[in-house]
Amino acid sequence: MPKPNPRHPNYPIPSGDVLRAKGWRQEGLLRLLENVLSVGEDPDNLIVYAALGKAARNWAAHRAIVKALTDMDEDQTLVIQSGKPVGLLRTHAKAPLVIMANCNIVGQWAKAEVFYELQRKGLICWGGLTAGAWQYIGSQGVIQGTYEVFMRIAEKRFGGSLAGRFILTAGLGGMGGAQPLAGRMAGAAILCVDIDPARAAARKAVGYLEHVAPDLDTALAMIDEAVKDKRATSIGLVGNAAEIYPEIARRGIVPDIVTDQTSAHDLVYGYVPKGMSLDQVKGLRDDGQGQLMAASRASIVEHVSAMLEFQKQGSEVFDNGNLIRTQAREGGVANAFDIPIFTEAYLRPLFARAIGPFRWMALSGEESDIARIDDLVLQMFPDNRIVTNWIRLARENVPFEGLPARIAWLGHGERTELALAVNKLVAAGELKGPIAFSRDHLDAGAMAHPNIMTERMKDGSDAIADWPLLDAMLLTSSMADLVVIHSGGGGYAGYMTSCGVTLVADGTEAGAERLDHALTNDTSLGVIRYADAGYDESLDEIEKKSIGYVRVG
Repeated sequence: MPKPNPRHPNYPIPSGDVLRAKGWRQEGLLRLLENVLSVGEDPDNLIVYAALGKAARNWAAHRAIVKALTDMDEDQTLVIQSGKPVGLLRTHAKAPLVIMANCNIVGQWAKAEVFYELQRKGLICWGGLTAGAWQYIGSQGVIQGTYEVFMRIAEKRFGGSLAGRFILTAGLGGMGGAQPLAGRMAGAAILCVDIDPARAAARKAVGYLEHVAPDLDTALAMIDEAVKDKRATSIGLVGNAAEIYPEIARRGIVPDIVTDQTSAHDLVYGYVPKGMSLDQVKGLRDDGQGQLMAASRASIVEHVSAMLEFQKQGSEVFDNGNLIRTQAREGGVANAFDIPIFTEAYLRPLFARAIGPFRWMALSGEESDIARIDDLVLQMFPDNRIVTNWIRLARENVPFEGLPARIAWLGHGERTELALAVNKLVAAGELKGPIAFSRDHLDAGAMAHPNIMTERMKDGSDAIADWPLLDAMLLTSSMADLVVIHSGGGGYAGYMTSCGVTLVADGTEAGAERLDHALTNDTSLGVIRYADAGYDESLDEIEKKSIGYVRVG
């Protein structure tokens, strides 16, 4: 039976051992589709996160997907085009159950205004990254990556600790909502600004945010007290970052770390210009898009100018991947890209070894399954400091949303080893049900995004999208259960292409074969992508782990 969902009562959390589909592979994907709505921001409109990231194109398409997953045999493949099922075709039992392509627009047409027009006509939808691929697990899916960035900054600038340090950021949506908890777990005092009081309340309700301050003066006083006491805390403030950031700078306050995770990528459905209410913005989204885009970009100019001022005064400032620098530069801030992107600044040595955000979800709905896998991870990887530290922290601090799930940064070989070990636990009946494995699209071989993942690659290959396309074909060849190719929608249109994958560990030998081939090949290609760009860490990984890299010349 599904479990009640306090946040969205009409979208219960899938659970139990009763199957509606013909097997756990199909049932697992169905439960993941249900789960992204149970943890989504606006499930009534199928929106999971990021203003427009949808689980399906419309409700008719959603119903058709559910029916297909329920009725399909294991030797069929469901074909989905931008959130709408278009074919249920006979393939074979080792083929993917679902293949999808979301929001891929031909190059010269891949612009925000073209996307909005196609969306209005009902011809396309943006799947975000993990939203439309049914892989989103709530804000916890972003928490570890955010935490690791903060800890890399701690090592780089602050002697390994953020105790007594002030982080300023904005955005408490489906992605940004991870920031307050990640900052507190890293030991800092973090102030998170968001224009929407409902978002601040939602993050506080689930334990991601400790306090919501009534005004800026109170918020800064709370931060100041926590910094002096070297006490970790997270404080929310309802307000517009384009007003709050410049005001903090005007007061001469210099945070230790500054970033932003508002929906700056989308000037119509995401970012809210200063001086406008949420209702005013909603009223302009249909007939006043040009006005709204101009006002949003003007606010971002002030927003990023304040970030640059903080940088000038000594703050560690970085772009968190929401295109805010790009919007500011187009608005006239010539030096917006003096702010580095987080991937290149802090995480590239990890990605070069295909170490990235790997996740698993308990399809039974039982928290005990995740607890058992936590124990297994600690047992299997005792010398992996990043993973063991994270599992202990997550157990203590990260509440589950929707299906119980965990995320941890594992690399080549480690992902395969863990998944195969979990598959054996499922086979032995030590877990209440099968486990679904996935990963963030922000992964070594899985994304081309010249302003995020692949910015300033060593060989200049930033904009080459071959790698995620090759990844999708390789994963399809490697028997993955779900394979997806996503490109950007809204303000992200024309900026990125990525590949996503899901596998179901159902305890069978066939499941073990799928896990072994797909996970090993996925990370192999990730290492090869960076080796091909000339990264020494990747070449070292290839040598140590005998990855089949073809050297040319």
